[in-house]
Amino acid sequence: MRKTIAAIIITSVLSGCQTADETLTTSSASIAVTGATASAIAGDMASRLAEQVGTAGTTTFKMDKDTSEYAAALEAALKGWGYTVIADGKVGKDQKPVEVAWSIDSYDGQVLARVSTPAIALGRAYTATSAGATPASPLSIMQRN
Repeated sequence: MRKTIAAIIITSVLSGCQTADETLTTSSASIAVTGATASAIAGDMASRLAEQVGTAGTTTFKMDKDTSEYAAALEAALKGWGYTVIADGKVGKDQKPVEVAWSIDSYDGQVLARVSTPAIALGRAYTATSAGATPASPLSIMQRN
């Protein structure tokens, strides 16, 4: 009986450590990637996201307004795949857009990119080159329930 009560108490305490917050955030500590590097990374991440989410004709993405080259490249890449992208915050009455968050960071000479929605998060490391960027790691996919 003591073991059962102890197990219930431990389970109760540990369940309080989990969060159910589905809010996505864009990292404020992002690095600046420009030109061909931004386009190459955004193009790859957009194509990988397109493989994981609904069809282009029925899915609308909502991104926070950002003036960085990577944000513009990601928006253009998603539009290139046929998705509607809302970046000005003006959501129509009948629209239920999927929120997209992203971040770009650097670590050990590589560029780490992340693109996420409430249902899925994708991440990959890239090596920046003069012609753009090449993947330096496998694609990491995390699906949320």
